[in-house]
Formats: sequence, structure tokens, C-alpha cells
Amino acid sequence: MLTDKFGRHINYLRLAVVDRCNLRCTYCMPENGLIWIKQKELMTDEEMLRICSVFTELGVDKIRITGGEPFVRKNCIGLIKKISQLNGLNGLSLTTNGLLTEQYIPQLKEYGIQSVNLSLDTLNEERFFRITRRKSFDKVMKTLDALLKHHIRVKINTVVMEGRNMEDIIPLAELARNLPIDVRFIEEMPFNGNDHAAISLQWNHLQILHHLKNHFPELRKTEDPKSSTSYNYKIPGFTGDIGIIAAYTRSFCGDCNRIRITPSGLLRTCLYENGGINLKDEMRSGKTNEELKNIIINSIHKKPKDGWEAEKLNADASEIHQSMATIGG
Repeated sequence: MLTDKFGRHINYLRLAVVDRCNLRCTYCMPENGLIWIKQKELMTDEEMLRICSVFTELGVDKIRITGGEPFVRKNCIGLIKKISQLNGLNGLSLTTNGLLTEQYIPQLKEYGIQSVNLSLDTLNEERFFRITRRKSFDKVMKTLDALLKHHIRVKINTVVMEGRNMEDIIPLAELARNLPIDVRFIEEMPFNGNDHAAISLQWNHLQILHHLKNHFPELRKTEDPKSSTSYNYKIPGFTGDIGIIAAYTRSFCGDCNRIRITPSGLLRTCLYENGGINLKDEMRSGKTNEELKNIIINSIHKKPKDGWEAEKLNADASEIHQSMATIGG
């Protein structure tokens, strides 16, 4: 099993299959989008599958497909099918904005997708447009309904933004009253692709919790699974659960079990890390699987203690303003 210098076992790979997205969320990228990765710099399906295979041979048993928006990638569903067939894989999941997802849900179920994280920052169609700069709210809701119909576990991811969606916190939490979903509220992060776009730290995980408790006094803490990124809560009588992710506060780093691969092949051992080894380039230079494994093992041994240490090690401070679409959600 992969282990870093702090004794943390790494068994979870987040694979970003594309940097492009069909939304322009204010907390992720500028209105006009980004300078997208050139096609030749993106990994091919075969390269992504090979990387996943190498990682599963090293003990990684959980893979999450992310983007950008995964289904913007041509034949993403075919890639998911191939990854699902890897030996040693015990968990395959997906993060999506839901715009293109509904048509693939029967196949996702067939391929063993165990859970889907669905980005949804508001239940108001007008606010959805202001946040995402696209009129696609109905598509997201249809995807949510279809996922529940096919009995795929759903986690709703909501980025909490001061002055933009505060009035949605309670209505979104109310979705868990009758639906078997986890609603997770996430601190806003600086990965907005814009050096000049500041974030508000007022709505950190403690403020979000205080707001929820004011409306749901019986909200109680539940046990957090090992390596969980969220603080988890239960409201008596609710079917689903509530979670709060301290993404900027970074208080969950102590038992981190995750690594990321960007669409261009960069291995990032921390979300806040700058750069990393490019596994695509290593493959294209002729490295064998055993050589790739050694590169990965050495990289993971250097994994920083937490996101704060990783940020301090950044050679270029502007890296902190990369878009999450470029890093991998």
C-alpha cells in the first residue's frame, strides 16, 4: 500500500479527465472561461486507463472521476466503463454538474458507480444563472431525480458564498428531510482562475454550522468515517445527512488518503500543491509500469503534512488562483 512519510495510507485517486466545463461558476473560473489545455497535452483514454491500472496495483482501491465536467470529454462513459473493470478497484464514483449526465445514468448504474457528487449551489433558478452564468437549472434537477430513481447514492455539493447563496443553505438542507441524500456545504476556496477575485472567509465551517443550528436546534454530530473530508451531522427525522467541508480551513488534512491526477497528467499529492510530476510525459518518454510505480512512490513520500504546508512550498504564489477545473475538482 502507498504510504507517505507521515504514515498515511493513500488509497484514493481523483482523476480529472478534462479541464473544460459547460458552466462558468463564479467561484471556479472567469466569465469568459480559461485557456484550455491543448488536445495533444491531454491524456488519452489509454494513458488514463494505464495510470489507473498502475495505481490499483499499488493499492489504490477507490477512484473518483472528476473534471472540469467529465462528460464534456468525448466518450467519457466508455472510459468509465474500462476503469470500472480494473482489478482491485472497490469503489468508483463521479463528480458532475449534472448538465449532460442524465442520459448516462443507466450505464453508470451498470458500471458500478457507487455514488455521484452533484454540484448544486442554489434551488433558485435565477440565482443558479447568476452563479453559473448558464440557464441549465432544470437539467441539474432532472439529473438529481434520475440518480435517485436508479438508487445511486447522491451527495449534493454546495459552495457557500457570502452575498450569493446564503438564503439557500436551509432549503438545500431541507432536501435531506425526505430524500436519501447527503447535502454538503463547502467553504469557498481561492481556486477561481482569477488573481483579482477575492473570497470571503466569513462563512467558514463554524459559521455554516452556527447557521444550521439556529434553524435545526436538534442537529447532532455523527461519527466521521476515516479520512472523511466532511464533518457529518444528522437531523432527527431526516432521511439524509448533512455535511460541512472545511475546504479552505483545511482541518481534515491529518489523515488524508487522497491524490490527484490532472487532465494533463500531473500528479498532485495535495490540492494546494504547485506543480508535480507529469506522469503523461513519463509514459510518453517510454517509462515502464515498474518505473512509473517508483516515481509515484517517491512522489507520495514527499506529500506535505497539510494544505497550509503545501501552499507555503508553492514557488509561484499565483498558483493558488488556478481554476479548480484545471486542478481537478
